[in-house]
Formats: sequence, structure tokens, C-alpha cells
Amino acid sequence: QEQLVESGGGLVQPGGSLRLSCAASGSIFGLNAMGWYRQAPGKQRELVAAITRGGSYNYADSVKGRFTISRDNAKNTVYLQMNSLKPEDAAVYYCHANFWGTDYWGQGTQVTVSS
Repeated sequence: QEQLVESGGGLVQPGGSLRLSCAASGSIFGLNAMGWYRQAPGKQRELVAAITRGGSYNYADSVKGRFTISRDNAKNTVYLQMNSLKPEDAAVYYCHANFWGTDYWGQGTQVTVSS
């Protein structure tokens, strides 16, 4: 059973930093791309950043230069380092992973950016 377990959300002041983690379990041999999406109230879920098993990555324009995605294949874990957070970054962040061509999602972790 494929599973994604997220951690690291919370409340932070504007300009602050948070680090999200997501550990994957299950059919690890079939684990391909991993990444992070977010959904703010009243908005569609959007891609934040994604990284392939080989380390290729892409970012949403809105987070380039502030967020960094990384991956530890030995631990089947993906990280999202978020710096210089802005109020508009506030959302529920969802971990995403593709196992054997099928998409899986974490339960979501709330990120609140407020003074």
C-alpha cells in the first residue's frame, strides 16, 4: 500500500522559513517523480515544485529563488525548503508521488504565513 506521510507545516511570520518533509512507503521500486502542490481557500490546487528520481526539478514561477526542493532516494523522502515566505504562500501543501504511473497524495499540511 503506497503511502505518503508529510510533516513540517505550521505558522510562520512573513519573511520566515519552513521545511516540509514527505516520506513515501509502499512499492518503492516504482517510485518516480515526487513533488509538492498547494491549495489556498477558493483556489485550485497548483504545482509548487517537483523532482524526478534522477534529480531534475521544476518550480512554479511564484516560488523560484525562494523555495528549494530536494530528495533523498535512500530514505524515499522529498523535502521543500521554503524561505522568504509571503502571506500569499499560505495554503495546504500536499505531497505528491507517482508510483508505477499512478498518482498518490499525502493528507496535506497547513502552512500559515501571518504576523
